[in-house]
Amino acid sequence: MTDAELVAAAALANRALGAAGQADMVWGHASLRDPEGRGVWMKSSGLSFEEVRDDRVVLVSDDGEVLAGSGPRHIEYPIHTRVMAARSDVGCVVHTHSPSATAFAALDVPLRAISHDGVEFAEPEPPRFTLSGSLIRDRALGDALAETIGDGVGCLIPQHGLVTVGPDAAAAVMRAVLLDRACRTQLAAMAAGTIRRWSDGAELELKRAEVWPPSQLQAGYDYLCRLTAASS
Repeated sequence: MTDAELVAAAALANRALGAAGQADMVWGHASLRDPEGRGVWMKSSGLSFEEVRDDRVVLVSDDGEVLAGSGPRHIEYPIHTRVMAARSDVGCVVHTHSPSATAFAALDVPLRAISHDGVEFAEPEPPRFTLSGSLIRDRALGDALAETIGDGVGCLIPQHGLVTVGPDAAAAVMRAVLLDRACRTQLAAMAAGTIRRWSDGAELELKRAEVWPPSQLQAGYDYLCRLTAASS
């Protein structure tokens, strides 16, 4: 991708999160890896997901220097730079303040696949990053977060939100959407009573192949992108 294409793709990923209802006013961010190793392309601070356009995407180095674009960088850029430093397979990182994920993260219970949404987050369940519930604003915390995620698809951050990763924007954004929905569904079920049924290991394997292959993550992401176009 050219720099212009990366900028456009990063802006679209952020707007897609807004279309999915993941906005928390001006907080939260999605980033794309710079293929030349210069850092990450992410929205500048001070904007909601829905407001991000190409002129408010910045290239941020591992040291936090803004190398391209206009506007200030987010304080929590180490979420993105350090996860990508630890995982060469990750092309996109998402961090949101999903209320459902934050509420569920406070409970000492496993996330169950009681719907399609939970399939990617069961066996193993998403780990909880418990070193800090405050801002992940330095290299040490970013590295600890990356270690918590390991080779998984993301994590929950009690008192804070969620982080998801993927090879591209479609996977990382959709995983944030699905994790939020899985947490919301389980919270609703737990409020109604004891959960008695969820997908077992065999069904999880089947659903990962049938329900959530890369093509379906892409289909969901394309839908969110169409929503952003319709609202602009």
